[in-house]
Amino acid sequence: MYYLDTDIPVELFQRVLKKKIYVDKSMLIDKFNDVIGSEDCYYCITRPRRFGKTINAAMLSAYYTKGYDTHELFENLKIAKTASFEEHINKHHVIYIDFSSVPQNCNSYEQYITSIYEKVKSDLIDYYNIKVRKTDDSLSTLFYATKDNFIFIMDEWDSIFYKKFMTDENKKEYLEFLRGLLKSKTYVELAYMTGVLPIAKYSSGSELNMFDELNFMNDDEYDLYFGFHEDEVKELCNQMSSIGYEELKYWYDGYYTSEGKSLFNPRSVSLALQKGKCKNYWTETGPMNEIAEYIEHNVDEVREDIVKMVAGIPIEVELEGYAASQLQLDSRDEILSAMVVFGFLSYHDGFLRIPNHELMEKFQRVLKRESMGGVADIVNNSKNVLDATIALDGQKVAQYIEEAHDREIPFLQYNNENSLSCVITLCYLYARNYYEVTREDKSGKGFVDYLFTPKKKGYPAIILELKYNKSVEEAIDQIKKKNYVERVKDFDEILLVGINYSTDADEHKHHDCIIEKYK
Repeated sequence: MYYLDTDIPVELFQRVLKKKIYVDKSMLIDKFNDVIGSEDCYYCITRPRRFGKTINAAMLSAYYTKGYDTHELFENLKIAKTASFEEHINKHHVIYIDFSSVPQNCNSYEQYITSIYEKVKSDLIDYYNIKVRKTDDSLSTLFYATKDNFIFIMDEWDSIFYKKFMTDENKKEYLEFLRGLLKSKTYVELAYMTGVLPIAKYSSGSELNMFDELNFMNDDEYDLYFGFHEDEVKELCNQMSSIGYEELKYWYDGYYTSEGKSLFNPRSVSLALQKGKCKNYWTETGPMNEIAEYIEHNVDEVREDIVKMVAGIPIEVELEGYAASQLQLDSRDEILSAMVVFGFLSYHDGFLRIPNHELMEKFQRVLKRESMGGVADIVNNSKNVLDATIALDGQKVAQYIEEAHDREIPFLQYNNENSLSCVITLCYLYARNYYEVTREDKSGKGFVDYLFTPKKKGYPAIILELKYNKSVEEAIDQIKKKNYVERVKDFDEILLVGINYSTDADEHKHHDCIIEKYK
């Protein structure tokens, strides 16, 4: 069998259970047991890559399939303690299709969809000994001929949209194929679809509008089953003890459930705990370059948002969503929505943020791209700014910041405090290679504007305070009086940096900077 009660998802789930790190998400099964055979049996749950979609799809298939006795796989999981466990385990025929599996040397949509069609057809004919009439051999006709019911588990439903050979007409044909197979068909007991892209609900005819579509932007029912939540990560830390919880939180947290609970990137947490080191595991596997290209297509509107978020400033915005048909992104709303769907930004309570350090590193690279224009020029000069700071050359630092401010970039023209912070962030972006840079961080008796905590030995800690129409001496004095050095007092060398911007150009330079060693 290709798709009908196949052993593929059973073996996949067996392998998952044998891994050193497994987080029990089996109560997702209980949620679907309640809707099997009802009118509300169509679900499309989309999440970013590597957020547990395929694992959950394999788990559901392994549980429901009549093809195998899988009691042993589930006997120690949470679902085994529920009332519905025995009612549905191995009681259903399952059609499990991984839509990301493409025939060898496939170079057209017709080849792709014909392969799926023929495999489903072959399964039904062989299992049920159906005699096919040449006049009508549509899949729905074949399914009805079985006089049986089926659960459809469809993984990576949207993967075909990324293929270069797909035309707009092909995409419509694909949606029509799924509609013809599933919509209003009484042989469908449950249709569970996963992918990265939400369904193109607003395409012609709303082909798949029977699905309850749940994604990172609107899911308040299944959000705990995708990704690791806070308690799960703490428990993993207790089991593995290779990395502390706070380090994992800094690197991989930043997403939210509908209730505002922390949600971690599961792939990165798992690999970090297994390898004993936090690094970029997840961002190397997704379409970050595509997102960068989308930004470049709409630089004027989106660039400002990205710079602000890199500076730690949340963006207040109302996002309308993003569909599978919108792969060519033009507007700010579409681009930002796509970044949320792909997992590159988090969206909660109307605010956009860069979720964590893993993603922050990626966005910092985007700012260096040539297409970012003047922003890239500032970033590429940021090594000189750090070198001048460490050399105690305040005059040179002030000059570099002045040059950054004088560029014809509207949002860097100091319309408010955030604009000044954006300039400082860009001017010191290179420092993030060697420092953990935090903004408005608690230290001593207050909150320091910028705290540079060295990642490696040989670099001084840096405390940077900003002033507006005051003086650099006041900035340094505030650092000392409020004991901002408290957080970095154990470092051998600490630099105090005061920067002031003055609007009175006749009496002062626009920017002044003094740097002194803390004694």
